[in-house]
Amino acid sequence: MQQPASNGVIENGASCSSNGHCGDVENGVTLSNSSQEIVRIIGQYLSSEGLNNTCDALMTESGCRLEHPAATKFKLHVMDGDWNKADHDLQELRPMLGANNNLMDMKFLLLEQKYLEYLEDGRVLDALHVLRNELTPLQYNTNRVHQLSGYMMCSNIAELHERTNWKGKGKESRLILMEKLQAFLPANVMLPTNRLKQLLEQALELQTLSCTHHNTKEKVTLSNCSLLSDHICPKDDFPVHTIQVLHDHCDEVWFCAFSPDGTKLATGSKDTNVIIWDVNPETCTLSVRKILEGHNYGASYISWNPDSKHLIACGPEESPEVWLWNLDTEKFLKVSQSQEDALTCCAWHKDGNKFVVGGIRGHFHQCDIEGNILDSWEGVRVNGLYYRSDGKTVLAADSHHRIRAYVFDELADQQIIQEDHPIMTFTVDKNDRLALLNVATQGVHLWDLNDKNLVRRYQGVTQGHFTIHSTFGGSNQDFIASGSEDNHVYIWHVRNEQPIATLQGHSRTVNCVSWNPVYPQMLVSVSDDCSIRVWGPKDKVPKPVGVS
Repeated sequence: MQQPASNGVIENGASCSSNGHCGDVENGVTLSNSSQEIVRIIGQYLSSEGLNNTCDALMTESGCRLEHPAATKFKLHVMDGDWNKADHDLQELRPMLGANNNLMDMKFLLLEQKYLEYLEDGRVLDALHVLRNELTPLQYNTNRVHQLSGYMMCSNIAELHERTNWKGKGKESRLILMEKLQAFLPANVMLPTNRLKQLLEQALELQTLSCTHHNTKEKVTLSNCSLLSDHICPKDDFPVHTIQVLHDHCDEVWFCAFSPDGTKLATGSKDTNVIIWDVNPETCTLSVRKILEGHNYGASYISWNPDSKHLIACGPEESPEVWLWNLDTEKFLKVSQSQEDALTCCAWHKDGNKFVVGGIRGHFHQCDIEGNILDSWEGVRVNGLYYRSDGKTVLAADSHHRIRAYVFDELADQQIIQEDHPIMTFTVDKNDRLALLNVATQGVHLWDLNDKNLVRRYQGVTQGHFTIHSTFGGSNQDFIASGSEDNHVYIWHVRNEQPIATLQGHSRTVNCVSWNPVYPQMLVSVSDDCSIRVWGPKDKVPKPVGVS
């Protein structure tokens, strides 16, 4: 007859295999190995929820057992703090540990708990005996032994808990100990703790990774989603709906960029103006904050300082100067070394105290925030710049279809990327690992900056020789968006070369897109049709007049 163990788990006898599984059972059902494992996992969950009678019934009908009898005894003795019996159980478990015999690790953990509990109980001599006659002779993890000996000097229990970061004698610390010990036992001897929850969490994580429109920082967990269906984010929650169309520029709009704090947008146009917009994240709309005038050649590129208060505006190919604006004071500086310069691109240092500017005539300068030129690199014809997170390295796209890394302090440079066609623009993700390139006649390419290899070629976009800017975006920068010469905006998941959305609405080339870095439900595109379009989720679409 099968007898229930003290924890309600049935211990089958010799009729069961060594891993706790049986073949035929009384009702004539034969369970496969995978079915037996599922039964054990369900049994563990039922037991953890206090449904011990149900667990017993399941084990009885299936003919399985939850864990090996030796493991059951071991767990019982650990939870009871019966350290001598637990040590004896270890010897019984030893043949089951396999090739990675971690008996010493397990024994050390037991003695460590025993020692700390003696200290908490004030049994200093017993603790000293454990330290001298049990832990030290193991000649194992001597640094930890020395650390444990120092706890003898603790004046009270509170100090002991604080110095050891230990929960104290009792169920909580012993459960933590049991989790550590279980990690050394094969799963066919004792199931990993909370195995069903682990598997379900892994399934949710995989579903999240597979969700093509997952655009939230909130992690999908057992507590905030249903297990009755797969996790799929509604497409209508994604920024693919036109929320607002703005016509405040009176000529082609060449560039757009959200501020790092997500509260402002800057747009640059052929009409010589840079417009600063306030962002309303509740409605996904923009309103004019101020207009920065006088960019004689137009504003074709804008870079925000990390403080979201300063920005640099660059002009097109014939522009010899860049404009450095302070939005709080509306004062500006013109940065220019010579009228022969063509300064068309720029990038801020991560600290916001300096920046680099450059252009296609071979001028490449590093400047302080007052506009003073600190260093120059001659003969480098650049059309794109980026300051890396190390604060020293500047990436520059040049006229030889390359991206090279330049370190001004060391006058050193090296090649990172080589394309076969002109690199029109590029940007880098917030982790400073991936670079997104718009390549003439080829489209949008994703490169790994560390491995220096091409990762993906995104499909669908039309990229000729126009300057088109793409962007990383979404709550975890899992998405990529780009303008296109076919008047559309394309959006891809970073892991998929086929677009997940094609946004229509512009009537001429879409020159630039920008994804709000703080409010990922908001995307903006600008076009040669002189318009700015704001894209957002369906619930932000304005209702027709007269509709409540």
